[in-house]
Amino acid sequence: MNVLNRNINNIFFIFALSHLIVWTFVPTITNENLPLDVIEALAWGSNLDWGFNKHPPGSAFFPEIFFQIFGAQDWAFYFLSSIFVIISFFFVFKLAQEILGNIKLSLISVLILESIFFYNFTSPEFNVNVCQLPFWSLVGYYSWKIYNAREISFLDCFLVGFFGAIGFLSKYLFIYLLLSVVLLFIYLILIKRNKKFDFKYLITLEVFVVLLVPHFIWLLDNDFITISYGLKRSGLEDSQIIDHIKYPLIFLIKQIGILIPFFFLVWLLIKKIKFKLNLKDKKFLFLISISILPILLIFITSIITGSKIRTMWMTPFYLFFGIFFVYLFQSQIDLKKINSFLYGFLFLFFLSPIIYSYISITEKDKRTDYPGKEMATKVQLIWSQNFEKEIEFVTGDEWKAGNLSYHLKSRPKWEGPTNNDILNSSSQFICVDDVCLGRY
Repeated sequence: MNVLNRNINNIFFIFALSHLIVWTFVPTITNENLPLDVIEALAWGSNLDWGFNKHPPGSAFFPEIFFQIFGAQDWAFYFLSSIFVIISFFFVFKLAQEILGNIKLSLISVLILESIFFYNFTSPEFNVNVCQLPFWSLVGYYSWKIYNAREISFLDCFLVGFFGAIGFLSKYLFIYLLLSVVLLFIYLILIKRNKKFDFKYLITLEVFVVLLVPHFIWLLDNDFITISYGLKRSGLEDSQIIDHIKYPLIFLIKQIGILIPFFFLVWLLIKKIKFKLNLKDKKFLFLISISILPILLIFITSIITGSKIRTMWMTPFYLFFGIFFVYLFQSQIDLKKINSFLYGFLFLFFLSPIIYSYISITEKDKRTDYPGKEMATKVQLIWSQNFEKEIEFVTGDEWKAGNLSYHLKSRPKWEGPTNNDILNSSSQFICVDDVCLGRY
């Protein structure tokens, strides 16, 4: 058994390493420039704060760390994104082992995630959605530790609060996972009464709130700008009665479309579609809470508010789907059909980077074709003809100004859209193509 476990673990690490290499290498050699969201995150990271005009600070913090280590190397940020995906896979694998009690099925529950394009095709663009992934899996894993423990651990409660806060600081939609976990424990403690209230639960809340205090202060000082942006993106401000039906239906259709390859791999594994829904099953109840309930809550939100749920927002929501469906059909899984599953898995594993490469190479009007380095060289030449000292700041939209901030050797700070106060107080500045650069 130990030899089998070791072999399965080796297979998992080979898979994880392969994923890491492929999704670092492919975008590095096929893209001329970093994607929009990565440049945007780097622009924010050049002038770190506890929040920005669109999002909380998490998605800017991690790229800035990598910039400080590797500098303006595009591959580093594809590598960062792949690391976040692999970390999430690792904790899904660990959680699967504890819930399924079968290391083969645990491996399958991770491999099957390669059929969901959030974890391959769209993953090279490090953004707020990718940034949530490891913390989503970590909160799920340590929530299980608390849920399954006879004696609740102080450390587990601390870690759920800690990783929950970082996830929330990556994107506010992380609250749907946290709310689902809270509802599960409320149900068990107050309604079902088969779990005692332990004051250690409050540690989770305390850690979560304390870590968010600086961001809440920033929100107050900046008129809740990130929340306003989120409402605008969801279309809530212009919501009509028909939207309460239209957008939820669109949401459902898109999710079904996204999951077709996933259900195909599930079909390759099982003898026949047969399962029992047993809400008294402790493990099944937990899996429902972390995999189905967050999606149900966001669907209900769309029905009640008439808001538009954008497809990419769902990136972390399917991380536990592999465990859920493998657990649901475990009695129907035929390991004699494993070869068919592996062929399907390998087909999808290689199909995604091939399609990504084809689109990246053949289509020439994408953000990743923007001549960022050339623009930086041009601007640097104009600056050097007028001034001797280095550029210290850049203003303008996140894309053009962000590219200059990233590519210029002096790494000027991005100071937001064109700021007349900064320009008026600047000793030296120039403006080129809607972007202004200068010294403080």
